[in-house]
Amino acid sequence: MLACVRTAAVFGIEACTIDVEVDVSFGLPGITMVGLPDASVRESRDRVRSAIRNSGFEFPEHRITVNLAPADIRKAGSSFDLPIALGVLAASGTLSRRDVDDVLLLGELSLDGGIQSARGVLPIAAAARRQHFNGLLLPRSNRAEASVVQGLELYGVRSLEEAVRALNDPAAFLAQYNSERTAPAPAIVPRVDGDFADVQGQALARRALEIAAAGGHNTLMVGPPGSGKTMMARRVAGILPALVFDEALEVTSIHSVAGLLGAGHGLMTNRPFRAPHHTISDVALVGGGQNPRPGEISLAHHGVLFLDEMAEFNRRVLEVLRQPLEEGCVRIARALRTVSFPARFMLIGAMNPCPCGFHGDETRPCRCSPMQIARYASRLSGPLRDRMDLTVSVAALPARDLSAAVTSESSAAIRARVEGARERQMSRDGMLNARLQGRLLRARTALDRDARRIFDVALTRLGLTARGHDRVLRVARTIADLEGCDGISADQLAEALQFRGD
Repeated sequence: MLACVRTAAVFGIEACTIDVEVDVSFGLPGITMVGLPDASVRESRDRVRSAIRNSGFEFPEHRITVNLAPADIRKAGSSFDLPIALGVLAASGTLSRRDVDDVLLLGELSLDGGIQSARGVLPIAAAARRQHFNGLLLPRSNRAEASVVQGLELYGVRSLEEAVRALNDPAAFLAQYNSERTAPAPAIVPRVDGDFADVQGQALARRALEIAAAGGHNTLMVGPPGSGKTMMARRVAGILPALVFDEALEVTSIHSVAGLLGAGHGLMTNRPFRAPHHTISDVALVGGGQNPRPGEISLAHHGVLFLDEMAEFNRRVLEVLRQPLEEGCVRIARALRTVSFPARFMLIGAMNPCPCGFHGDETRPCRCSPMQIARYASRLSGPLRDRMDLTVSVAALPARDLSAAVTSESSAAIRARVEGARERQMSRDGMLNARLQGRLLRARTALDRDARRIFDVALTRLGLTARGHDRVLRVARTIADLEGCDGISADQLAEALQFRGD
């Protein structure tokens, strides 16, 4: 007796359909799996057997062969448990049909027949919609996540027994499910890590971060410990606009694949803020592994990646950032498949000016030699520094300023200007200024006579590279957008030039 059901496997943030063929025939009892399953899929044999028996169904004491097609794609993960169990029940006659070709199935089984939440449900639901499946049978805890995709009947089940009822009588199951009073999916409240009103002084650094947020620019802050670099960086997420739907869909898909989306949560609306420790490996930062998973730079997609104590990161880890910063994605090549993860993020780095941290501090003497200072600064390579649009020096505040009762501008006021500048960019070019290139960049950054004269002098004195030249123009364009100007004035160009750390 042969049965066939459909499930899906996730590669990167895309899903492809997998056929689960189950044959029950005479022979020595046992389950044989073919079709390039990995260890986690092969382990499902014991879970499937126990789940079927503990759910009150009869497990066939025959030879069972499970084929996962296509056979040239490696299958990994525990979400194949439910399709395999339902395939066995379909082949043995417990299900009313042996070919379930209109509903996609996924879920991990417990030994008692319960169904656990799965990873990557959102990209699987999107793939089911594209390939014209009528429905998706999935764990009840993942239903809110899959409901983002319109046009699918969602069968949220808690147990194997419920899954069998849903497939044997879909109309009755949906009628019963829809009649239940279910609480709406909890909203994912945007993270608020303080307000810029809490920051005393540091007008230059605050201005740099406002420009960075408005145009999506990478920023490096250099200053002694205790000057407020980390405090300000963690408040950047509070001045960024909310995600639009397409951005939210991408961000939610990435977090779903990584298994970071809470059970019962739907679409993410807050921009991600990721702050990995400086001991992170290059694979954890960019993604990878035997079955590639997204790294920190992809988890920061459409948000902020903050590298505190940037000079303490391994040199190799920092260098792998160079290509994703330019391309907005990371490609992980394996023998049979190349996986691409989106990584369009805003990088904010913070570092001390020297090993002891007090170089240039007016109150605390620096104990480092010029050679030590130069060696410490060189931990960030020239090519990586060249990819930082803004570099700002953050000086320590005098003690009298720390206790002064001065109210700084709030994050809400800054966010209003940032949103206005981003609206100008999107309506004009459909992209942020940090992504302008080639002819479009030249067309949007035409300089008047005074600005051109200042820029020509700066190019010679600062020794800017071609990349540095373009980045100054992008920052100047963002400053003009913040001020609501169509052209770029000499003052706006001069402000952009002061943030070059070359």
